[in-house]
Amino acid sequence: MMDMNKIQALIANLLGRYDSGIWIRVLGAALTTITGFMIRPFLVLYLYDQMEGSVILPMIIVGLQPLCGLFVSWYGGGWSDRYGRKPLIIMALILQMLCMVGYVFADHVWQYALISIVNGIGFALYMPAANAQITDMVAPEKRAEVFALMHTAFNVGAAVGPVLGLLMFSWNPSAVFMISAVSFVLYGLIVWFKLPETAPLILNKGIAASTDNPASKKPKFSWTQHRTLLWMTLLSLPVGLLYAQVESTFPLHLQTNFDNFRTVLAAILTFNGIMVITLQIWIAKRTEPMPSHIVIGVSYVLFASVSLGYGFSSIVIWLFVAEFVFTIGEMIFGPHIQKAVSVMAPEDQRGFYFSVYGTSQLLSRGLGPILGGLMLSWANGQALFAAIAVLLVVAGYAQYRVIKKYARDERVGV
Repeated sequence: MMDMNKIQALIANLLGRYDSGIWIRVLGAALTTITGFMIRPFLVLYLYDQMEGSVILPMIIVGLQPLCGLFVSWYGGGWSDRYGRKPLIIMALILQMLCMVGYVFADHVWQYALISIVNGIGFALYMPAANAQITDMVAPEKRAEVFALMHTAFNVGAAVGPVLGLLMFSWNPSAVFMISAVSFVLYGLIVWFKLPETAPLILNKGIAASTDNPASKKPKFSWTQHRTLLWMTLLSLPVGLLYAQVESTFPLHLQTNFDNFRTVLAAILTFNGIMVITLQIWIAKRTEPMPSHIVIGVSYVLFASVSLGYGFSSIVIWLFVAEFVFTIGEMIFGPHIQKAVSVMAPEDQRGFYFSVYGTSQLLSRGLGPILGGLMLSWANGQALFAAIAVLLVVAGYAQYRVIKKYARDERVGV
């Protein structure tokens, strides 16, 4: 048995591997995603029951969140470059906390829609600032590993949250929303008192918001200058569409195939979270030296097979196989695509670059539930997930070509 000195040495070595700000982010991510995953898998079912069995209305409400955040996202990243990562993160957490409280008291469709809009704004402010902050603190050669660490923290919530959510929603849905609100408050306090500011313009200039400072202005958007970033954003849409179905149409699709669909949904999401916690850092270290275009191309193939598994699995074991493949795909896709964006971004435009790339997730999470709900109403789940699989194969090949070309051009100095 390992003695206490060795255990303490291992812990000290692990904690010392990353900046303290990274560990604060890890703790906050784990704290908020546990309660987040208590809500997310069951929110569409909750809205479905609240609206007396309507399929389209819950999908529109769920889709409003990222669609409205999409417009804010274009400015949110630039704001984090000018005014700092910390203020944007705190503002985002406050908005999301207020939305969780709002769900407790909402009882009309327009109220749910308004809450969804505000929540989307909060999410759109948070992610570009948070990802840019990691880029500020971490050297390029370690970024995929740190993004993988954050993904592991998020999946602490994925492992624990769905089971707790299944129990809590059966008991008292309002309690779930209030617990989530408290988690946002706690994370906000940690950020306020412990997280340092890292934005280069703030640290180097001290007056980054000044209108006399050209670098503090929102970057001028140019198709020519940002062509690669825009293609990467566009070609990531099918991945986001698959993710969007998991939180929207997939629970309803399961309902048509399994009597105990809530338990099945909670079980496979928990399985996904446990696998990520177990394997993410190991896989990140093994794939870090590999060319990003190869790793990302493989991930699209895995996602396509997952989509088919979701659509056509009629027994639980095949759903777990599909979920395991999904786990491998997301563990290699997320860290490497974020690393590619971070390497591409100029120092004073990191927030802007992540906000542009983030529109892919927001757009797909916004349109995905609505388009998926319409297709589910007109056809069935098999047709929906087969169509997404085709999109993933086509987009994956194109994404492979785009990232490979960028890497080649950088090597030859084009």
